[in-house]
Amino acid sequence: MSNVVRIELLMLLWRFVWMRFSSEEVSAQNQVKASVQRKIRQSIAEEYPGLEPVLEDLLPKKSPLIVAKCQNHLNLVLVNNVPLFFNVRDGPYMPTLRLLHQYPDVMKKLQVDRGAIKFVLSGANIMCPGLTSPGGALDDDVLEETPVAIMAEGKQHALAIGFTKLSAKDIRAINKGIGVDNMHYLNDGLWKMERMD
Repeated sequence: MSNVVRIELLMLLWRFVWMRFSSEEVSAQNQVKASVQRKIRQSIAEEYPGLEPVLEDLLPKKSPLIVAKCQNHLNLVLVNNVPLFFNVRDGPYMPTLRLLHQYPDVMKKLQVDRGAIKFVLSGANIMCPGLTSPGGALDDDVLEETPVAIMAEGKQHALAIGFTKLSAKDIRAINKGIGVDNMHYLNDGLWKMERMD
């Protein structure tokens, strides 16, 4: 199986997991060693430099950092039983929407038009025309395979977090098919799970 097909299958499974996600999906929770905690903090700091001033508050060195392993190679990073970040396999860490709403400028942003909102909120991937039509907006600095905040025309907060399949320039040029995989959206299982007690 090629890497592209494997990634596509993984993304499909991931979306399915979030739709029905609950704490029962967690197979193990482990407090990570200090060395692993440093690697996670470093990875998050490199991916989201805007979080650097608050990283110590979010991921305190003295507090236990828990990684919850879930089905389909999904990992949640928890501090005080609150999910803050997630990733699949060794992929990049992405903030939860609740965290993104607290720190809205830590991720690059793409905006969908009003017509795409209901589809994104039902877990659909973000199609290129929803980003290029009037009401949509692209940041030309966004590259392929980049975590992004999905904003909506006329709305203040992000409605989803995605992972780009194409660069913003390719989305604009090709203007058809899926531009961004929808990884986490408002009212999905992760959104509903404020704490893991």
